[in-house]
Amino acid sequence: MRTEHDFLGEMNVSDNVYYGVQTMRAMENFHITGEHLDPDFIQAMAIVKKAAALANMETGRLDKKIGNALVQAASEIIDGQWLDQFPVDPIQGGAGTSVNMNMNEVLCNRALEIMGKEKGRYDLISPNNHANMAQSTNDVFPTSIKVCLSMKGKKLTAALKELETELDVKADEFKDVIKMGRTHLQDAVPITLGQEMGAYASAVARGRKRISRSLEGVHVINMGGTAVGTGLNAEPAYIKAVAAKLSMLTGDIYVTARNLIDMTNNTDIFAEVSGNMKATALMLIKMANDFRLMASGPRCGLNELKLPARQPGSSIMPGKVNPVMAEVLDQTCYQIIGNDMAISLGVENGQFELNVMEPVMAFNLFHSMQYLTNAVHAFVKYLLKGVKANKEACQSWVDHSVGIVTALLPHIGYERSSMLAKEAYATGRPIREIILEHGYLTKEQIDIILSPQEMTQPGIAGKEVLEETYLAQQKISG
Repeated sequence: MRTEHDFLGEMNVSDNVYYGVQTMRAMENFHITGEHLDPDFIQAMAIVKKAAALANMETGRLDKKIGNALVQAASEIIDGQWLDQFPVDPIQGGAGTSVNMNMNEVLCNRALEIMGKEKGRYDLISPNNHANMAQSTNDVFPTSIKVCLSMKGKKLTAALKELETELDVKADEFKDVIKMGRTHLQDAVPITLGQEMGAYASAVARGRKRISRSLEGVHVINMGGTAVGTGLNAEPAYIKAVAAKLSMLTGDIYVTARNLIDMTNNTDIFAEVSGNMKATALMLIKMANDFRLMASGPRCGLNELKLPARQPGSSIMPGKVNPVMAEVLDQTCYQIIGNDMAISLGVENGQFELNVMEPVMAFNLFHSMQYLTNAVHAFVKYLLKGVKANKEACQSWVDHSVGIVTALLPHIGYERSSMLAKEAYATGRPIREIILEHGYLTKEQIDIILSPQEMTQPGIAGKEVLEETYLAQQKISG
């Protein structure tokens, strides 16, 4: 054991750990989630600390021997070492001070070890004087959140791009599968299954771009603003250098906010990122539910899609298979929506020069990004890549639908079309059969007018079909 002290007193700390007294106090105070800090967040904060040490050495304020040891310690954390040395609960009071000091203590004790000194010799390398030089929790913590969001955001947008691409593949695969479109859950007019898949791809692309645009805002940082954004204890040269060092270390461009006070006390960028994830989640719920409905049955539902069988669906009903991958995407998206509420409440609860609720924002932002990335990957891998169209069922719904009567309006008029629809509903007979019986159109004319191309892509069917349709129209009107 070693004895460490802060201004509240002394505590004994195991000599096997790199954290110190302030981390120990946080461990006593905060037993909230039962979780540990997100590893990406720990590494993001180590990147910020490494940038700060490099910037402080560049300005000449930080001794290079100490600075290089701190840089090496930070590099080890970035490479995945010592991640078990961050035991503080993610949700905590203090605006993230416990996390910042946890990092400072680990960096200092590892740096002391690198220099051949004993852990706890803060008279040589201090968590507050050296690891936290020209910094405050109030600029380090939000900047670390932003670096982590940038890291996780790349994975999320890549997952959404994969979903978009696979939906486009299915759009091409199913381009000739005609089916009934539905509005109000009622028969509407025909559409191809490929067109539906293409629409989902378009919506996913919009969600991906929406999230990407909001992530641009996380590259504006308040490093150097220190406690309230005024830059107390931070040299102007350091403020300029730390953004440059952070850009160099991450490969992304980070810029210092024009108004550091604003960037220190406002966290609306986190609401924007979360809100755009929520909007995307809402769209994904709609898509997943469409898949569930199209795969319903298989004997007593729509049965238009055949989903890959992932697991037995019931503990009591033999042979039952459920759309579990669509269901888990739904539930993940519900969680993102719930997380957004917590983030929103945190954002609006800042007072004066600081928002102390950043820990709960970070906790929920990181979970939302990780959960959504995982769920989208699973949906693509275990459902979308293996989904098949039931062409026969799709065509059967079209053949027995009254909705196709809409395609007849330009040819036989609204009144006749309404009469046909009424008779079809009353008798249950197919529209084609009733049209022929009344002699409104010939079989050849019906085949042209009700062709999949003409019903789903008017004018795309080709010159020959268009000419035949025109001749049919002339004959009917004559």
